[in-house]
Amino acid sequence: MRYKRAFRISSGLGGVIAVLAITPSSVFAQDGPSTQDYLNNIWVFIAGVLVFFMQAGFALVEAGLTRAKNVVNIFAKNMADAIVGITAWFACGYAFAFGGGGRWIGDSAFFLADQDLATIPEGGLSIATTFFFQAVFAATAVTIASGAMAERTKFSAYLIFSMVMCAFIYPVVVHWTWGGGFIAEKVNFGDALSYSDFAGSGIVHMTGGIAALMGAMALGPRIGKYGADGKPRAIPGHNIPFAIVGVFILWVGWFGFNPGSELLADEFVITVAVNTMLAAVAGGLFCAITIWWKSGKPDLAMIGNGVLAGLVAITAPCGAVDAWAAFVIGGIAGVLVVFAVFFFDKIKIDDPVGAISVHGVCGAWGVLSIGLFAKYDDAFLLREDAGLFYGDNGSQLLTQFAMIVVIAVWVAATTGVLFYVIKKTIGLRVSAEEEVEGLDVIEHGLAGYAGDMAHV
Repeated sequence: MRYKRAFRISSGLGGVIAVLAITPSSVFAQDGPSTQDYLNNIWVFIAGVLVFFMQAGFALVEAGLTRAKNVVNIFAKNMADAIVGITAWFACGYAFAFGGGGRWIGDSAFFLADQDLATIPEGGLSIATTFFFQAVFAATAVTIASGAMAERTKFSAYLIFSMVMCAFIYPVVVHWTWGGGFIAEKVNFGDALSYSDFAGSGIVHMTGGIAALMGAMALGPRIGKYGADGKPRAIPGHNIPFAIVGVFILWVGWFGFNPGSELLADEFVITVAVNTMLAAVAGGLFCAITIWWKSGKPDLAMIGNGVLAGLVAITAPCGAVDAWAAFVIGGIAGVLVVFAVFFFDKIKIDDPVGAISVHGVCGAWGVLSIGLFAKYDDAFLLREDAGLFYGDNGSQLLTQFAMIVVIAVWVAATTGVLFYVIKKTIGLRVSAEEEVEGLDVIEHGLAGYAGDMAHV
């Protein structure tokens, strides 16, 4: 279970404060949590705030890469992911994820009932800190699908999807892994001792990416996306500056996402941050080279997705790899995302923002990369040199692959059923007339860009 990590005293100022806290002096003597314990909880809370700010980044990326007539709808869905998603997490998502219950699903802590939120255990996090940090992760997982389903989904249908995703589908994945369920109970091959997914390339991002794939398939492509010859047509986004500002906001948020998942205020936080930075720049760099070679132009929107691809990929291995490996992992993701976007376009899966490619494909790559490049024990692997390139016999790579298959099958099956039921009841897609006119006024009663009022 990820909260059983060994207690480590941080270096620098945190270490000095911790030493002072245990000095035998009446001034510094204390009962209960140590100063380091408080620092750990404060740091994870701050990291959670950064992750929550990523909602703004997702909203801007999705709005920027879609058309002006749907901008209110995009922002409304991202707002709903925070409001509805976290409400669902509070009601039962947290309980299903972390409420005990054995191998398959949690069975306690619904609505945080009878939970001691404030007490900080020695060397650990309070329930309040854990709930807050994990709630913003849940909101991230569901928001990934928003962009892939953009410009043609009924808002009411999306609300149901957001609720079920955060109440049940995503929490079960978390329970199986970070919650100590059956994947954490050594779904392994040969000598591999445990799966690893430090901050959620698979648990969060691939889960969101698979849901996005199922949503896009259930909806079908937007009107006008494919010509009579079946070839995809470009539907340009209306505000590339929005999209790139969104990428930078997400990039900043990732310094909470990955380093915060250390769950301690220690020296390894900065190491994880460096790996995160290097993977992002490599993703952007190699994506730029690839798209420039393929299209003859350095497409800025695609390069932004390359940065995000690098960030998604490093989210799993960020605590287990050297800096050079982080750069390689991010660079490969930057290449993968270009080919994935073209592939999904070719098979007529319309994803307006590239969410399936960025989060689904590159999330899976991030999980697999641990089986290749893992050098250090990230508190999941339980051993050093678990990567194939460091002498492992491939058992860790097979373990990582097994985890990908389990998550993909679960999310595809559950979201597939969910979208089918929505389709057959309230309907999943707006009418052709509504889609052509745009969702803002019809679904929300206001336009994103109202004209100036003339005053007599």
